[in-house]
Amino acid sequence: MDALTALHTRVSCGLLTDPAPSVEQRQNIFRAALRAADHGCLRPWRFLVVEGEARERLGELFLRAAEHEASEPLAEAQRQRTLAMPLRAPLIVVAITRLQKHPKVPELEQHLSTAGAVQAMLTAAFAQDIGAYWRTGPLAYNPVVAEGLGLADNERIDGFLYCGTRQKAVRQAPNLPVEDFFAPWDAQ
Repeated sequence: MDALTALHTRVSCGLLTDPAPSVEQRQNIFRAALRAADHGCLRPWRFLVVEGEARERLGELFLRAAEHEASEPLAEAQRQRTLAMPLRAPLIVVAITRLQKHPKVPELEQHLSTAGAVQAMLTAAFAQDIGAYWRTGPLAYNPVVAEGLGLADNERIDGFLYCGTRQKAVRQAPNLPVEDFFAPWDAQ
């Protein structure tokens, strides 16, 4: 798939199964992340790759975090749902921003660079016919999850990228009218 087709037609796919992307496909996805816009060439991103049995351990970490935040014990259905979250895809990439003090690059721009890296990975996955979607949610911002994943004090999770084989056909991207979002600026 050519680059413009991938950029114009990419959609997320939430129903994923085995197999995970191959080694070659992963390298294409990961290399795409490294081309994200990066003011100051800080390379503020790093990524954890979770697969196999590590997904079950991530589910256990998610459960500890959810129990830590809950004001009352979780119902068994909620416990099972939380444990199963990382099993939604055979490969998960945790996107982390390493925040750095810089006189010209505020923390927000560093998060935006990580977001650009995740978007590039989504597009690279789509271009290779790999299903992928990006999730955040409360667990991405939970200190128990951050500690369990070994994040430093200056690091923040900016999302979880789920990747795998689609269980159903790709839905068509909406055809949004460009003029609804772009307008000339009259500088008078």
